[in-house]
Amino acid sequence: MNQPPDPFEFLKNLWGPMGLPLAGVVAPTLVQDELDRRIAELRSVENWLNMNLNVLRMTIQGLEMQKAGLAAMRNAAGSAPPDAPDPGGREDPSKK
Repeated sequence: MNQPPDPFEFLKNLWGPMGLPLAGVVAPTLVQDELDRRIAELRSVENWLNMNLNVLRMTIQGLEMQKAGLAAMRNAAGSAPPDAPDPGGREDPSKK
């Protein structure tokens, strides 16, 4: 009688070449030092990911502020009198 296929075999084959073990698929260890080492490694990865997430959030906020600033400049330019200078400091080429 044939054994039923392992439902995780596909995932093991997918992740195996990259050297990344699947969480929960790795055989548990009973060695305290090995567990401490794994926990320390995963905490390091977690801290690195959090740092990158914070940088990403700051970058998004900076771009949103830049977008809001440009929109405010466009609104101010649209409500300015026709003979007022451009807030960007550029002259209208049609007036030369």
